[in-house]
Amino acid sequence: MFQDIEWEKLIELRDRKDVVLVDVRSPSEYEDATIPGSLNIPLFDDRERAEVGTLYAQVGVQAAKERGLEIVSAKLPAFVKSFAQLPGDKAVFCWRGGMRSRTTATVLGLMGIRALRLVGGYRAYRRWVVDSLANLSFKPKAFVLHGHTGTGKTAVLKALKERGHPVLDLEAMAGHRGSIFGHIGLKANNQKTFDALLLDELLRYRNAPYVLFEAESSRIGKVTLPQPFVDVKDKGHQIWLEVPTEVRIRNILEDYRPWENQSACLEAFRRIKSRIHTPVAAETEACLMEGKFDRAVELLLLYYYDPRYTHTSEQYDSSCGRTVVAASTVEEAVAAIERILRAAPVPA
Repeated sequence: MFQDIEWEKLIELRDRKDVVLVDVRSPSEYEDATIPGSLNIPLFDDRERAEVGTLYAQVGVQAAKERGLEIVSAKLPAFVKSFAQLPGDKAVFCWRGGMRSRTTATVLGLMGIRALRLVGGYRAYRRWVVDSLANLSFKPKAFVLHGHTGTGKTAVLKALKERGHPVLDLEAMAGHRGSIFGHIGLKANNQKTFDALLLDELLRYRNAPYVLFEAESSRIGKVTLPQPFVDVKDKGHQIWLEVPTEVRIRNILEDYRPWENQSACLEAFRRIKSRIHTPVAAETEACLMEGKFDRAVELLLLYYYDPRYTHTSEQYDSSCGRTVVAASTVEEAVAAIERILRAAPVPA
């Protein structure tokens, strides 16, 4: 037989031994949001789930169970084999720890495969995530990287992470770069996925002496930062990265590749066009249409992004520490930030 387990106990178990989390919900449910690191081995695909759900609503519970049994019986050998090939213990979950996860865990148990069933399913996990973020107690010292658009903050943080530093990539979690053009070439995550990824990383670094992340606004694309984390950001040691304009233009062109996303760039620009002085807006739009992307980026930096960022930066309280880093390359910025980390006092 299978064993029921609460999420908090499952976290402790995962810290001690190999446990594979398996989401047995339909592919569309899994795609919408799941527990980070989990695999999807659906008991029903989207069409089958819709069929069983319709029977449940229009005919009754028994009819839905009978049709569900017919569907599962036909795929049972392959379904069990998928689990048998996985290492370690298998912890299964569905939406609320109901029929789908119970059926899966029971079948696995009968076949001699050790299975754990997450009590309350994904819904209980989501409630735990929301509560944990609302009551966040963050011990590591925060180092917050600021800089005008195009300074390469993401590249610098990535390089620091590759060198072993604890880094939170908030834009990667959001699937958005945080500007009006930030969605281009990316797949944006919803709030549920962002919250789960953020909490997962915060727990990973809960015993680190410090953590680094970018000075995002409270909203990144479709998602918002939890207020306790915003408070952590506002009280962190501020590192201000200064990079020559020509380097910033090159960074933006490399990141956004506007020649591959010209229509998306134009669409995004037209959402802010009215906020830019008319002659500048006209020239910027013409450059985007004619493929003069370097000039378009330069105009956007000088007449839109830089003035807005300068205004926003004046609102930050520097009493918790502020250091300016001037660099022309990622390597120079990384070396300077590492010197700051070594010199700054951090919690024991």
